[in-house]
Amino acid sequence: MSKKELDLFFLTNINQPPEHHIYTVSQLTASIKEILEAGFSNIWVEGEISNFNTSSAGHWYFSLKDKVGGQEAVIACAIFNRAVSKIKFKLENGLKVICYGSLNVYPPHGKYSLVVESIQPKGIGSLQLALEQLKKKLEKEGLFAVERKRPIPYLPSCIGVVTSPTGAAIRDILKVLERRFRDIHIILAPARVQGEGAAEQIAQAIEECNRFNELVPANKRIEVLIVGRGGGSIEDLWAFNEEIVARAIYHSKIPVISAVGHERDVTIADLVADMRAATPSVAAELVIPPKEDLKGKIADLRERMHRQFQDLVVLGWDNLQDVYRRLRLATVHIWELDARRLDSAVRKLQLLNPAVVIPGHIDKIMNIARRMAVRLAHILEIKQARLVASIQQLEGLNPLNILSRGYSVTFFAKDMSILKEARLVKKGDILRTRLYKGQITSTVTEVHDGRD
Repeated sequence: MSKKELDLFFLTNINQPPEHHIYTVSQLTASIKEILEAGFSNIWVEGEISNFNTSSAGHWYFSLKDKVGGQEAVIACAIFNRAVSKIKFKLENGLKVICYGSLNVYPPHGKYSLVVESIQPKGIGSLQLALEQLKKKLEKEGLFAVERKRPIPYLPSCIGVVTSPTGAAIRDILKVLERRFRDIHIILAPARVQGEGAAEQIAQAIEECNRFNELVPANKRIEVLIVGRGGGSIEDLWAFNEEIVARAIYHSKIPVISAVGHERDVTIADLVADMRAATPSVAAELVIPPKEDLKGKIADLRERMHRQFQDLVVLGWDNLQDVYRRLRLATVHIWELDARRLDSAVRKLQLLNPAVVIPGHIDKIMNIARRMAVRLAHILEIKQARLVASIQQLEGLNPLNILSRGYSVTFFAKDMSILKEARLVKKGDILRTRLYKGQITSTVTEVHDGRD
């Protein structure tokens, strides 16, 4: 049922007298569900986000509200996780958006909601909003701070390049380096630079270049890293606006040049990198100066050295003689200072001579050993005396010594408890008597408890 047909249905039925037909709640709700879901499918709804929250399953829930003529209206909305993954920006309360989806009626609660399939911010593109949101987040964390940016090494011997192996970027970089300085070593870390999964591959390639440096000698390490691609639309370049790439650049121990082929827009990678280049070709030019410039600098240095040498000759023989005299005096002074230092060092070494020091320490050790031997002997005598006394005390307390004088101990055979009084036994009880040597088992035939 179209919206026009639905409106006509309500207009023609709203004032009709009710028929004598009783609906069950389920029937009424099912009819409403059928009418609303059929009439309001694939619709666009504009409003302001409120009560935004997420679930553990990855679904997003929020309300859309607006206010017309002082009357506020609210509708519940849901974006399920299959649609969430397609949304580039982050939803926030107060954000005005336009949602595309369909009405859904939930019979158990008798409520309806809008199931959103896609959403875009009102007045600004979703990609642009996502970019601005990520910029604010990373800037707050300090990823764009100027003071953390590192200088690019001058004339590096090894350059790493993170880009597509089949794209124009690597060809442009190699062309510039070939023209400027052929002896540079290039290491290509291939990665997709566009489409799904590109950001993850770029970040992984940056991390692999850093791991490579940990495994090779210092003279074979990558000294600077060019990360980039050729130009394109904002969608084509979006991988360089992803947070995973920004953090990989931030954590790289190798200085990074961002070389994304665009002039007007600045990517997140540009802001985090140590240096930004407008194109991959410009990045190569920034890393390696022209060979002609290097030759010019060498020629300039040679000319300056030649002029300085001429100036030195022009100073004349007298000035050279004066320089020689001062040099000779300085040399003598230094020699005298070194001689005094050497003499002092010799005296210190004589005092510390092992042949002198060791005998004294040997005497000290022997004295300590003798004192220890005396003390140990004294302690041993004390311990032996205490041991003899303890043995004698134990001998005195030994119950067997008492039994040796003719005494004995009688027990009940059933539980081995000691018999102390005759009245505790009766005729027929089995007793055990412990003597000094051996024991006797007996049966009671007669008892005298001492009261007879």
